[in-house]
Amino acid sequence: MSVATQRAEVPTHPSDPPASGAPVVMEHLVRQFGTTRALDGFSLDIQPGEFVALLGPSGCGKTTALRVLAGFEHLDSGRVLVDGKDLSDTPSQKRDMGMVFQSYSLFPNMTTRDNVAFGLRLRGQRSSQRRQRAGELLDLVGLSDHLSKYPHQLSGGQQQRVALARALAIEPRVLLLDEPLSALDAKVRAELRDQIRALQQRLAITTVFVTHDQEEALSMADRVCVMSKGRVEQVASPSMLYDRPSTAFVAEFVGASSRVSVELAGDRVKLFAQTVEVRGGTSALPSGPLDALLRPEDLEILAAPNGLGVITHRSFFGSTTRLQVGVGGVTVKVDVRSSAAEVFDIGERVDVLVSARDVLVTERRPAP
Repeated sequence: MSVATQRAEVPTHPSDPPASGAPVVMEHLVRQFGTTRALDGFSLDIQPGEFVALLGPSGCGKTTALRVLAGFEHLDSGRVLVDGKDLSDTPSQKRDMGMVFQSYSLFPNMTTRDNVAFGLRLRGQRSSQRRQRAGELLDLVGLSDHLSKYPHQLSGGQQQRVALARALAIEPRVLLLDEPLSALDAKVRAELRDQIRALQQRLAITTVFVTHDQEEALSMADRVCVMSKGRVEQVASPSMLYDRPSTAFVAEFVGASSRVSVELAGDRVKLFAQTVEVRGGTSALPSGPLDALLRPEDLEILAAPNGLGVITHRSFFGSTTRLQVGVGGVTVKVDVRSSAAEVFDIGERVDVLVSARDVLVTERRPAP
C-alpha cells in the first residue's frame, strides 16, 4: 500500500480572502484534568501555511491540544506562540483564529449568508461589506445559490461548508478543524476532504486538523503528528509516517501491521526461516524477547503443499485482497493483487516470505 498526500492545483480567484499563514509553536504543553494528564509535555512547531493533522486514538489529547491553541482551555504549564507572540493568556476571541467544529454550530435562525457574516458583525463591519464578503466566501465553497437558505434546508456537507466559510470570513491566520468530517457519510467526506485541502492550499493558511481517521490525516496533511497519552509519538510526512514509523505505537496505529516473534541472528533477525535487516540497526534494540512489526505489503506467499502457513481468511478491497495466514502460532496479514489472489483458497498451505528490505523490531508484547 502506498499513501500520497493530495495536492490538487486550484487557480487563484479575484475574491479569494487575502489570508496568509502564521507560524505556530506549542511548547511543552501540560493540561491536567483531575488525575488525568490530557497533555503531558506536548510540543509541536508548525510552519506558515502548513497543514498539520493531529492523529491518535480517543483520549490521546489531540482535541485538548486544539482547544488550548484556540484559547478554549487554559494551560497548567507551557506556551503557545503564534507569529512569535506568546498567546498563552490571550482570550480566544483575540487570537485571530477560525475554528470549524464537528457539530457545525450554525445558528438555526440565521440564513446561510448571515451565518457566514456573523463574525464580521461582531467586529463592527458595515452591513454592505458583510453581505459582500459572505457572498464571496459562499461562492468560494460552492454555495452561492444557497444564500437565503437556513441550516435545516441544507445537507450535512453543505452545513459544514457554511461553517468553513464562516471560519474563513474573519481572515484568520490560523484555521482549526476539530473532526469536521466525522458526522458525514463516506462519499461526502471524501468530496469535502478534497475541497478543504484545495481551499487551504489556495489561501496558504496555517491549518491544524484533528482526526482519529488515518486515511483523512494521510491524504490531507503536509505532516501528521501522531499522539498517544498526551505526548507526541512521531511527526512526519504521510509517506514517511507510513513507510518508516519510528515507534511500535505508530506502526500499529497507522495502517495494518502484524506482530511476529523474531530472534537476533548477528546484526539481523531471523524471521520465517529468513534473516532480515533491522530498521535502524540492532544497536538500539531493547534487551529481551523481540517482535517484528510487518505491513501486509512486506510479505509474500507461495503455494506450498508442505508450507508452514495456512490461509484462514480473505477480504476483498478492490484491486487488492488481504489474506490472513496462520503461521508459527500467529496470524499475519498479506496483501495480494486480487487477480493473483484467486488461486489461493481458504485452508490452503503456503510459505510466507519477507519481501521488505528491513523490518521494524520492538520489544515483545506480553501475551494477553
